[in-house]
Amino acid sequence: MESPAHKYPGAAILPRDSDYLMLRDTLLGYNQKRVGYPMQDTAMLQAEILRIREQKNAIILAHNYQRGEVQDIADVIGDSLELARAAAGMDGDVIVFCGVDFMAETAAILSPEKTVLLPAPDACCPMAGMVTADELRFARARHPDAAVVCYVNTTAEIKAESDICCTSANAVKVVNAVHEDTVIFVPDRNLGQYAARFTDKNVLPWEGFCLVHDRYTPADVSLAKQAHPGAVVLVHPECRPEVIDLADHVASTSGIISHVKSAPGNEFIIGTENGILHRLAKECPGKRCYPLSDTAICANMKKTDLVKVRDALVTLQPRITVPEGIATRARGAIERMLAL
Repeated sequence: MESPAHKYPGAAILPRDSDYLMLRDTLLGYNQKRVGYPMQDTAMLQAEILRIREQKNAIILAHNYQRGEVQDIADVIGDSLELARAAAGMDGDVIVFCGVDFMAETAAILSPEKTVLLPAPDACCPMAGMVTADELRFARARHPDAAVVCYVNTTAEIKAESDICCTSANAVKVVNAVHEDTVIFVPDRNLGQYAARFTDKNVLPWEGFCLVHDRYTPADVSLAKQAHPGAVVLVHPECRPEVIDLADHVASTSGIISHVKSAPGNEFIIGTENGILHRLAKECPGKRCYPLSDTAICANMKKTDLVKVRDALVTLQPRITVPEGIATRARGAIERMLAL
């Protein structure tokens, strides 16, 4: 097999090609449209889904970035690992994961006895695709004394090649917990750089990024503050360092929700994918939350709609499975994180 080294001469850690910059702009040019169901049809679809859910003994999970009408029929709403862990502890034969592919894979890894469905089979995470197993093995060979910490936003194959997983909420804790002095952090450079602020370890961030969070700029923060003076700025650690520097607080999606709920203020500027605003509006009705940018939309997260959820429950397809050898190794990386 050809070594990937020729693509990355002299790199301290494997960067990615600029193709993803074009991919980011292409996806972010997506013109967000709601499915457009009349209100009565939405209610009918939701009622039908809940009826079939009971018949199939299913659990419906929705990520915080999903469409509002999809969040409204979920048993659990949260971030990817929260959802996978919740499903593993719930009674049910079927998991309907309203999210993207790596999330459904993680659920399948943690709940191998359950049927895991991904209603939108083409809903992917471009950042998860910014590192391959071959590239990661090559990086390990170049840095044999380094630990590999992988963000949960990765494929099962990458988790299987890693020493330990992390989330956006515990990345700093995980990086500091590994014994090695050097850490290869995949795939998000921004989260890796954020974790590096809070450790003496040598963190080598991969050159991946979230298409949504990497798009925020300091100008977005300035404009939002001008529009909403006095509002607290909350951003996700997948944002660029220069955006993080301007924020009042940095937190995962769950951390953002918790902060808005508990903070004494009433106005917040939210620097993460705009799907979270639906949940914030429902759970914090007395507070006003504004998007840091109106364009902070993940096209892949919006691919799941009520018809696809209904059809997945009826047909029990598309089903997500992970080969046992990969699942066992990936489960080890996740369990090492959970044991901290």
